[in-house]
Amino acid sequence: MGEAQKLAGLDDESLGMILGTIRDLGQDLVTPQKALEWDEQDILPEEVIRAMLDPKIGLHLVFLPDDCGGMGGGARDIYRVSEEMAKLDLGIATAFLAIALGSDPLRVGATPEQRRRWLGQVAERGLIVAYGVTEPEAGSNVAAMKTTATPVVEGGATVAYRLNGTKQFISNGSVADLYTILAQAPGGPTFFVVERGTKGLTPGRMEVKHGIRSSNTAQVILDEALVPADQLIGGVEGKGLEQANEVFGFTRVMVAAFGLGGGEAALTRAIAYSKERKQFGKLLCQLKGYTHKLLLPHVVRLEAARAYIEEVCRRLDSGEPGLQTEGSIAKLYATEAGNAAAEAAIQAHGGYGYTREYHVEKIKRDVRITTIYEGTSEIQQNIIYLFRFRQVVRSKGAFYTEPARALRALGQGVAADLVADTAAALARTLLTFQELKVSREQHVQFELADRIVEVEHAVAFCRRAARGDAGLQAACRLYAAEAASRLAASAMRLASAAGVPDATVATLREAMGHEQLVTARAGSFKDMETVVEWLLAEPWPR
Repeated sequence: MGEAQKLAGLDDESLGMILGTIRDLGQDLVTPQKALEWDEQDILPEEVIRAMLDPKIGLHLVFLPDDCGGMGGGARDIYRVSEEMAKLDLGIATAFLAIALGSDPLRVGATPEQRRRWLGQVAERGLIVAYGVTEPEAGSNVAAMKTTATPVVEGGATVAYRLNGTKQFISNGSVADLYTILAQAPGGPTFFVVERGTKGLTPGRMEVKHGIRSSNTAQVILDEALVPADQLIGGVEGKGLEQANEVFGFTRVMVAAFGLGGGEAALTRAIAYSKERKQFGKLLCQLKGYTHKLLLPHVVRLEAARAYIEEVCRRLDSGEPGLQTEGSIAKLYATEAGNAAAEAAIQAHGGYGYTREYHVEKIKRDVRITTIYEGTSEIQQNIIYLFRFRQVVRSKGAFYTEPARALRALGQGVAADLVADTAAALARTLLTFQELKVSREQHVQFELADRIVEVEHAVAFCRRAARGDAGLQAACRLYAAEAASRLAASAMRLASAAGVPDATVATLREAMGHEQLVTARAGSFKDMETVVEWLLAEPWPR
């Protein structure tokens, strides 16, 4: 049985039809002009979301289980849908995919009867769902949650719960038909499903936002909201964090896809502009100061992000558990890369980039949120460092050195030896810093987390580029060289800043192969030319 048969999710033809439907929306429901109008008016076009949920389109069925009336899409399918929707409009994408996020506690934690009842209604009736976790003072720290669920006891049995508290920054908060609310019950954090119209549940103040203004973001106020006991998701108190953690691999990959799609949308416009606009008698795409600064680095990084996201999706769809850290890695890198690409796209348009007409300033405002919601970049850095550091120390470096050996078989076309050496150097650096207690400071941990992320992306990029064309392989070589030189620079700078003795720094320099890492850019100019020709020759991304 081949790999494709083992993976969860849709077949290629079905997924292709769904992606085609989303692209068609850009010609009708979600045109660029309409997106600008919604942004200016600061409104969620609820009728557009309802149309997507209508049986005639039924896009929400992709992320609902097939035993509940859905299509049973996997991680790959949600990633591709999220990417394509983000290209249309990230506000609309946020509103629509928030339905998937709100449905997740039911998908992973509900009893069979609850699944049939609630997910069945979402599938059949096209309900808008909101995910109610974040609070005004808690942010990403769920341990600081103040919303409470007080049991109502009759005849010795709990028949209902009274929910009290305020949820903040809730996507679809004012328009949802159904809410999944996390509250502190006597047994611990617990999810409840709460219907619109429940007495005591009131949408609060709508946020006036910097971007994604075509989504609805609002408080949700719970004041003695009475919820029947059978609406406690899973039927057992205290399972809420477990249920939330179980889907982080999926939800953070979804937001990673938002960053990727937003960055692609911005760069696609910049590439098209470069083929039309002339400066000093030449098209911008003929000027290396333009292509090599404003297009090339961002295309390379977004392709690396794509490689990593696709690899994580394959692992999720194969049923591999415990990929929360991988979800964080994908989310951190893709959203930061998408944000940087959108910034470059504004610069690439010159003064026009700062105007509404050319759309890129809106994309930049929209994509900025991806580095914040579903856990800020700093939260992701903290998660990545703590979990990867433990894995490297416990394995005495084998966590990176063993996969690196297998990587070498891919050959020099994708700089496999360099990436393998860089992975081994990362292991050596982390172990040395652990021995010297260099990495106790949080800002140091954040920088090391960035190096961890880049190295893991380089590994995934190698594997993907080995199956790709010459342009993609050249992009991979450029990325590998960048990851290597960044790691070398960080290791030496942090060791020196921490006051590590010169002799010890010299030992680390030799052990990690510092000189080889910093000279890895040899021949990069040729690869740059190859990648620029590649991205200008045909529509990108492809």
